[in-house]
Amino acid sequence: MKNKLTHFAIHIDDIERAKSFYDGVFDWGFNSYGQNDFLQIKADKTENGELIGALQSREYSPVPEKLIGLECTIGVENVDEIIERVKNNGGKILMPKTAIPYVGWIAKFLDTEGNLICGMQYDNSAR
Repeated sequence: MKNKLTHFAIHIDDIERAKSFYDGVFDWGFNSYGQNDFLQIKADKTENGELIGALQSREYSPVPEKLIGLECTIGVENVDEIIERVKNNGGKILMPKTAIPYVGWIAKFLDTEGNLICGMQYDNSAR
């Protein structure tokens, strides 16, 4: 497992709002874990879905400034569909569907918590 992202944390202000956004956009599942302002993120909604990250309150951040997460890229099947889902779930598109030649189609957006996220439809024929 070399050079592979194995976990990410999305720092949030409102756990229910963030959960609703990511459920609506990526159909992720969630597990309660400890505090009521922290959720594990699962790749799907099955009982044993792979744990891929966490939604967590900004108060757990090790820096005093408001942390706006890290830029994560999520591989998606259809970036056009994701753009519509982002809009329908309260997000803001920052960069419309754009080709990265020989890689795929990317769109960048802000989630409901102000975090920058990318959706990437991998397609080596993109130009």
